[in-house]
Amino acid sequence: MATRRSTQRIALNAALDGLLAAASVVLARWLVAPAADPVAPAWTLLWGAAALLLAGLPFRLSVQYWRFSGPSDLLGVGAASLTGAALFALGLHLAHVPLPAPTLPVVQALALMVLLAAPRNFYRLLQEGSGGGAGAQPVLLVGAGEGADLFLRALAGDREAPYRAVGLLSLGRAQTGRRIHNCPILGSAAEVGEVLARLRAEQALPAALVVTEPDLPGEELARLIEAAEREGLRVARAPRVTALDPAGHRAERLELRPVAIEDLLNRPQVPLDREGMARLVQGRRVLVTGAGGTIGSELARQVAALGPELLGLLDNGEFALWQIDLELSESHPAVPRRAVIADIRDEGRLRAVVEELRPELVFHAAALKHVPIVEANQAEGLLTNAAGTRIVADAARAAGAQAMVLISTDKAVNPSSVMGASKRLAEMYCQGLDRASRQSGAGMHCITVRFGNVLGSTGSVVPLFQRQLARGGPLTVTHPDMQRYFMTVREAVGLVLQASVVGSGEAVPEAMRQGGIFVLDMGPPVKIVDLARQMIRLAGLRPDIDVNISFTGLRPGEKLFEELFHGREPAAPTGTPGLLMATPRTADPAIVGRAIDEIAAACRSGQVKLALAMLGRLVPEFAQGSDADAAHG
Repeated sequence: MATRRSTQRIALNAALDGLLAAASVVLARWLVAPAADPVAPAWTLLWGAAALLLAGLPFRLSVQYWRFSGPSDLLGVGAASLTGAALFALGLHLAHVPLPAPTLPVVQALALMVLLAAPRNFYRLLQEGSGGGAGAQPVLLVGAGEGADLFLRALAGDREAPYRAVGLLSLGRAQTGRRIHNCPILGSAAEVGEVLARLRAEQALPAALVVTEPDLPGEELARLIEAAEREGLRVARAPRVTALDPAGHRAERLELRPVAIEDLLNRPQVPLDREGMARLVQGRRVLVTGAGGTIGSELARQVAALGPELLGLLDNGEFALWQIDLELSESHPAVPRRAVIADIRDEGRLRAVVEELRPELVFHAAALKHVPIVEANQAEGLLTNAAGTRIVADAARAAGAQAMVLISTDKAVNPSSVMGASKRLAEMYCQGLDRASRQSGAGMHCITVRFGNVLGSTGSVVPLFQRQLARGGPLTVTHPDMQRYFMTVREAVGLVLQASVVGSGEAVPEAMRQGGIFVLDMGPPVKIVDLARQMIRLAGLRPDIDVNISFTGLRPGEKLFEELFHGREPAAPTGTPGLLMATPRTADPAIVGRAIDEIAAACRSGQVKLALAMLGRLVPEFAQGSDADAAHG
């Protein structure tokens, strides 16, 4: 029900429309017959107003909100004008009043359109102003699509907006010279340096670049940041399109978001077999170990979205397990879940859990992954990464699981650390199991997926740099030449699921039948010092001026360069974008299993040197790496 105030506004709108309709009668008569009396007979003025108000009822003309008049409102104005002019002419005909000219209805309809639309548009422009209050920062928008359109609408709708757009950069070159909401497209994103130099020469340099394109490739974004840094500008992202308010409610202030470091890794989207993933997971019982970790929790999210019959979440950390269980209860409440606290090294407990859950698919992400920590706790690393993996694989196979997916690491290639060597030993055991099952045509498939670092993972360099930036620096890098492979966690887990689909299918790559390892295409490696500099720039600061970078030296077990393939396991194509395969180096799973048991026994009895000696025999490149490190040190 309309309030008293809104009723008064509707009545005022009707009165104004009626006056404008009466004026249209006078204007139309004067235009078609200048010598005639435009107001005779006088009652026709009232009839002109009444005709428009009657015609406007179906189009709700009087209840339009002038402040937010849009294209649909103007279409209503046009339709009401045509209908009103026709009613007016019909009334004159029925009253036997001759028309001063046959074209009067057409001219009156046009006059009505102009008289009704003009004040509505003028009022809207008056209310919107130029977008941006006193002291609004000038910004240059990157993108000339829907994101830029909505952002400009939101700026125009808030007269106290903190930003004022001075121009746009399109992603292509064909749009240069055109305008969006009267804001000029000054050039393409590839020409950002030239555009900024031109604006500087004109003393019109903006305060910031605002990226409105949500899927701007990482390489282009990096070029924008470099160009902006040369001019002393910051780069930010526009608010998410769904968060913008084109109507311009002033309570919703426009807040720019910082560019995330993940955005710089934005690569072209690899097409994923979503239907295959759904067939793999939907209606099946799935277990994720290490479900509270970075990879495990993202696996749990993506698996839950595919509709499993049951999702088991296993972790030995209560808080991390509670977090992912709570999140899934809110995002996927219909998916049955079991949150289980268990240590993968506790064979009795793990076998009981797996026997109860009876998973058909197991994602094994539980591991100790921080190289210096594992190097300082070598027995724990071997017990978790090698012995724990064997326990999980044996328990899953005994419970009738169809497939187990091992999450491995590039540090398993030519390992220089106990962490890497223990993961290589886990790979060897799972490779052996998989080869035996495929050759016999029965048993559980073991699919191993190897990849590098994921941005933002627990213990990774990005959260460390963020904490150091918050303290004002310096950012600590171990060596100026250190480089790593990086991938976003969502992209990595999507490809893990893709590898699971390929490895579980009938037409698997030939190397897979011999125990091959899936390797994610990580793109080119990234220098850690370059990553540090980019994070400083994204914070709106200058590397080595506002924030220093200090080099601390390599830590125990660290390498300057990580590798995805061993020299004796050349890369083989899989026929699936984003996935490669390491040609297998396999061993008898029974022999590897006994060796893992012996290593575990030595670790439990405190004979760590003996355990490392046995590890070196099984993973000879680790022993050579250790000797080389010792000689080098």
